Amino acid sequence: MQLTASEDIEAPLERVFAELSDFEAIERQALRRGVAVKRTGDSGGSPAAGMGWTTGFAFRGKTREAQITLSDYTAPEQMVFDTVSGGLEAATRIEVVALSRSRTRINVTTELKPKTLSARLLVQSLKLAKGGIDKRFRKKMAGYAKDLELKLKQGA
Repeated sequence: MQLTASEDIEAPLERVFAELSDFEAIERQALRRGVAVKRTGDSGGSPAAGMGWTTGFAFRGKTREAQITLSDYTAPEQMVFDTVSGGLEAATRIEVVALSRSRTRINVTTELKPKTLSARLLVQSLKLAKGGIDKRFRKKMAGYAKDLELKLKQGA
């Protein structure tokens, strides 16, 4: 199952990518939302392929754990994250494209791959509700892009 979203931001490519790859700020934001985050495979502070995180969060009444790895980091164009949680694997690709000197497009693609029977059942139920899930995914992405644009305008 694949989810995609694209959003345009009124800001230069380098600033958008720098904000998207500010992993310390993203970790703090996750902690505020109740997600336990621990960095693994640290690359000395600067973002690089091989970085990772172990996260713990509540989902459907149970505590779940996920291992997230930054498998590709090509500044300032793209980042690819591989996530494993139980029998479910997800690959998330974030591409940043300059539309002009002051306008940037963010493309996000997430592909879910079940590896166990229970994960297949979960993905199958998600496929049945794909229209609503796509809509929520795009809405969340639009909100994130709007917040990012405001943050970059205030910092200018």
